[in-house]
Amino acid sequence: MGDNIPEKQPGTDLTPAQWHLMECLWEQAPRTSREVVDYLKAEMGWSKSTTLTMLRRMTEKGLIHCDESGEVRCYSPLVKRQEALLHETEDFLSRVYKGSVGMLMSTLTKKQNLSKEEIRELYDILEEAERRM
Repeated sequence: MGDNIPEKQPGTDLTPAQWHLMECLWEQAPRTSREVVDYLKAEMGWSKSTTLTMLRRMTEKGLIHCDESGEVRCYSPLVKRQEALLHETEDFLSRVYKGSVGMLMSTLTKKQNLSKEEIRELYDILEEAERRM
């Protein structure tokens, strides 16, 4: 992504369809419109017209950048994946668990058969959070 492209601020809500397109661009960018069309046809079964409409609308909304300086249009994300994940997680936690990480973890551990490796990973995450305090 070029230095002259403004970064999108955190807090952008992405629809499920927008997530799919962003995943394509987060995986590799820039991508030509043809590459995006081929990717989303293979992954999602989307038609060319659906993908091109999504690219146009997401460019208009400032979610992605379209470089038209060459012979083909190339697209890059303006929203960083980590920012979108953080926003989505905060929204989910607030909406579903009223902001309670403990309630979320309790639900996850009751319904999931966690491996010893996953439990160790959770301990490591909590220990790192404690060190940052």
